[in-house]
Amino acid sequence: MRDLSALPKVHLHVHLESTVRPGTLAELADAHGVRVPDKPAAFSGFRAFADRNSLTRSCLREAADFERIAREFCADEAAQGTRYVEVTFTAASHGERIGDLELPLDAVLNGLKEGGEEHGLQWRLILDHSRRRSVERAMKTLELAGRHEEVIAIGMAGEERHSLAPFREVFAGAREAGVHLVHHAGEDAGPASVREAIEIGGAERIGHGIRIVEDAELAAQVAEKGIALEVCPSSNVALGLVPTLPEHPLPRLIEAGLRVTLNTDVPDVTGTTITDEFTRAREVFGYDDATLAQLAGNAVEASFAPEETKVLLRKEVDSWLRSAEGA
Repeated sequence: MRDLSALPKVHLHVHLESTVRPGTLAELADAHGVRVPDKPAAFSGFRAFADRNSLTRSCLREAADFERIAREFCADEAAQGTRYVEVTFTAASHGERIGDLELPLDAVLNGLKEGGEEHGLQWRLILDHSRRRSVERAMKTLELAGRHEEVIAIGMAGEERHSLAPFREVFAGAREAGVHLVHHAGEDAGPASVREAIEIGGAERIGHGIRIVEDAELAAQVAEKGIALEVCPSSNVALGLVPTLPEHPLPRLIEAGLRVTLNTDVPDVTGTTITDEFTRAREVFGYDDATLAQLAGNAVEASFAPEETKVLLRKEVDSWLRSAEGA
């Protein structure tokens, strides 16, 4: 078996605020006089996770904090064989919290630029917005995205029982501005949320989407359109959305012909890296190297990377698969 840490990876679904190193989080909490959030063994659902996540975010107060976590993120991703990443950040929420809308995003971009150059990691940024929050803040998110070429998409996250319908104007504005749309759906809500993300939200990729298999017709339509799913197995289990990893619908998604990609989502909660996700897919589901390379290749194709970057990444994945190392 080939070394999965050497598999060239494209990471499409990971939240920057959920990648903070434990030591860094402790230092920031101490510096700002706030407590480090406890890490429960398991969550009772998405709301419990979101409440805990807000405590992590409260440890980020200054530009240097945001720059630091972005630089360290680049180092950690590169160490896992990630070549290109589209990392998600809740810029407008942080900006409103600290009273400076642009500071968090500017600082994160500076950190990513420095870290990316130092560690040879290519990256782009996605700005997300909670479905529970206002349309006004979502519009601010779009405005922030439009000011930076490194921001390639916006997306809706949070509890999926909240409809996307109020945000139609935001989605229309994104399409007009050439900003891609990627939404969380089919995670804590059923297939209808996936359909809404595509038909109302104009989603070009679906964050999670694991419950789409409950609607075979919809799954077939999404497969035919080639809309990728950003699947995060360890996260789904940790958040109590899937009982155990062996019960995860990953095999059913692949068997349905869907373009599946593997991602970490919230590594501070799961304790997993992107390499760990591929390793678990091998160990739990018995996937061979060819299947794992296909999953890596799916992420290349589903990314918003420039075509020249995709060409190089395809070659790297093919080279890994052809290599005799560990075979």
